[in-house]
Amino acid sequence: MSRRRSGRSSGLDVLILLIAIFALWYLGRIPLLPPISSVIPQVGQLGTLVPQFLTVVPQATSALGTAPSSSEQPLGKRTRTSGCTSANALPDPACTPGAVFPDVTAPQVCTPGYSSQVRDVPSAVTSRVYSEYGIASHEPGQYEVDHLIPLELGGSNGIANLWPEPASPSPGFHEKDQVEDYLHQQVCDGAMSLQAAQSLIAHDWLHVYATMPK
Repeated sequence: MSRRRSGRSSGLDVLILLIAIFALWYLGRIPLLPPISSVIPQVGQLGTLVPQFLTVVPQATSALGTAPSSSEQPLGKRTRTSGCTSANALPDPACTPGAVFPDVTAPQVCTPGYSSQVRDVPSAVTSRVYSEYGIASHEPGQYEVDHLIPLELGGSNGIANLWPEPASPSPGFHEKDQVEDYLHQQVCDGAMSLQAAQSLIAHDWLHVYATMPK
């Protein structure tokens, strides 16, 4: 009998001790766990954490080599609006870096009639393009206000995507039309992504012309 009472007494003592420890913890006397505020940020701090996270992601992407290098002009970002000059059948990258409709897809541009549906360059914009490149007058057929990234590859009608392309010397805008058709066919055949085709023609369409089958 005495042994049973002793066992019950020791078990009860342990239970009482645990209850006492829990009570002290609950009252804050024993910090067994860190405060909840130190584990979960306060709601107000999320506003500062999210922008920090968003700035890390592009850096990581650039490190992986999927973002354009610093030497490349980002599409749609113009840094000059006058005194533009073209050379070697290429536009001034500061004035005409190229621009695209951001949500356009390959199935859309491969649908017959797509380009004619989205084409919209007012005459006032055409005049402004000539003015930015310092062309006061020109003969019919001498220039074409061309989409650097063509509509058939998702290019936009924005002035960042327009420039007065000469017909001669060759290669000029007639030869660029061939490049546009070639890249469009590559995209629609599934041989190239739309984004890859946009980048190729925006940065050096002459290289595509020199290497594509003729």
